[in-house]
Amino acid sequence: MAFISSGYNPEKPMEGRISDIGPRHYSDFLPPVIAKNKGDWDYHEILEPGVLKHVGNSGDVVYTVRVGAARLISVTHIREILSIADQYCGGYVRWTTRNNVEFMVTDEATLKALKADLAGRKFAGGSFKFPIGGTGASISNIVHTQGWIHCHTPATDASGTVKATMDEVFKEFQSMTLPAPVRIAMACCLNMCGAVHCSDIAILGIHRKPPMIDHAYLDNLCEIPLAVASCPTAAIRPTKIEIDGKTLNTVAIKEDRCMFCGNCYTMCPSLPLSDKEGDGIAIMVGGKISNRISQPAFSKVVVPFIPNETPRWPTMTKIIRRILDAYAKNARKYERLGDWATRIGWERFFEICELEFSAHLIDDFRDPAYYTWRQTTQFKF
Repeated sequence: MAFISSGYNPEKPMEGRISDIGPRHYSDFLPPVIAKNKGDWDYHEILEPGVLKHVGNSGDVVYTVRVGAARLISVTHIREILSIADQYCGGYVRWTTRNNVEFMVTDEATLKALKADLAGRKFAGGSFKFPIGGTGASISNIVHTQGWIHCHTPATDASGTVKATMDEVFKEFQSMTLPAPVRIAMACCLNMCGAVHCSDIAILGIHRKPPMIDHAYLDNLCEIPLAVASCPTAAIRPTKIEIDGKTLNTVAIKEDRCMFCGNCYTMCPSLPLSDKEGDGIAIMVGGKISNRISQPAFSKVVVPFIPNETPRWPTMTKIIRRILDAYAKNARKYERLGDWATRIGWERFFEICELEFSAHLIDDFRDPAYYTWRQTTQFKF
């Protein structure tokens, strides 16, 4: 605990006390105009791609400029964002849950100057540092995981696949020409730290081979009981093996039980999972969180495997483009991608998008809660 002043009043022990445990309350960071009008807005509208206008019942107006940003960015880039916020927004800036950055101003003159400034900032290679877009019926920024940069169990890269995909769909990021919002997510392994289970289009890294076992070093690097306990499907058991006349304590893996999650490697570095030939990408489609038109939905696998084609993943981006174009051409206004596929039939979806269907894509899982709980506004009576 810390105190604002060095003086301590035993009669009022809570006076002046602040906590250094956990983050400060979000209200401490609200721009004054947002704090003033919180819960008392009259209406809002999207003026153009990436520019929103909120009007309070008080008459106050807030213009928000949304720009795309990478999830993993340098300190230098963050400082540039903060300098822009200092110059135009009174030092306030906001990150969205999809890694967009939002700058908020209160008058049209400042809005015009801010937009011109953002559009003029480019990287050395010529790409926009702060591309404006991602609102309304567009593609917002792609939420993604760590990938090869930081994670220890990825089946593919996150930043690389997302960069390749956003380059392909950048036109849809900067316009609002789609039937409805399209959310793209990316997770680099089946643990799905990203929102791939509930996004319109999802990129999922998948392992196809069980962990390799480094018998010679396993007992020196790992606590075998911990490695055994780490497996959620009980696929690992302790065993002994003889190498060069020595009997070594190690583990054995029942391969048909392995679900390639990498939990064992987290606990034991002698059980690496990454494999050049076995690792790749699956494409999923049709998830959403919104209650509008239909209830929230999980995404479905539509392409079971695409090999890692670094550095630009051309097969993956070509398939995503095909799905997006078919949706944009055939869906009704306000109809999310999964709603469109459900309306025309998933068989027709595969046909229109020129995707191969196999028995492995049949969804035969039903959560028991599906029949017993209704956690949505889409009630059944």
